[in-house]
Amino acid sequence: MIKILLCCSAGMSTSLLVNKMLSYTGMNGIDCIVEAVPVSEAKQMLSEWDVILVGPQVTYALTELKQMTKKPVAVIPPQIYATAKGKETVELAVKLYNDSKL
Repeated sequence: MIKILLCCSAGMSTSLLVNKMLSYTGMNGIDCIVEAVPVSEAKQMLSEWDVILVGPQVTYALTELKQMTKKPVAVIPPQIYATAKGKETVELAVKLYNDSKL
């Protein structure tokens, strides 16, 4: 199971993306947990997640989050985030997770 944390400014705008990610994983038998939280909350729970994805609106937090964990941390590309592409976001998270295990 892969645990994917999405970081955004208030947790609201990312909820549509979370729903699309969960729909995609459910239809494709991918075992994962996805949650969206504000960056301020994410900082206190990084150790509980396998992959941390950052919304484009909070890229300012990327460097700090990377310094706080050895887990993979990356920005969701704006073209994926803006159109809430669940499949592409899951694929990004899975790639980051697999690469971190090499």
